[in-house]
Amino acid sequence: MKKSLLLLAGLALATTAANAQDITPANPKTEVEVRDNGTVKTTTKTGKTNVGAALDNTKDAAGNVAGKTGSAIKRGAKKTGSVVKKGAKKTTRVVKRGAYKTSNAAKEGTSKLEEKTE
Repeated sequence: MKKSLLLLAGLALATTAANAQDITPANPKTEVEVRDNGTVKTTTKTGKTNVGAALDNTKDAAGNVAGKTGSAIKRGAKKTGSVVKKGAKKTTRVVKRGAYKTSNAAKEGTSKLEEKTE
């Protein structure tokens, strides 16, 4: 059972990889052009050369890498921003709490001094 599943998975992977490749068509296209003087010019186009197909594939791959890099940088910036924001909130709370405690202590101290002076 395991061997058959592995065989099927390997076959599926191989066919997917083969279908994903950009294969240039081998069917030639013939164009016929009739000139003003009555002569006929016939041109045959067979599609991209191997070098042209390789350049296109390289360009697509570079675009994919650039897109993935950009999204990773954006995601990292968002994470960093949220961490900084959370830290700022914590700092603000601590500062407010410290100021509140200090003002309460000052009020208690002045009220004690007033009681002693009276």
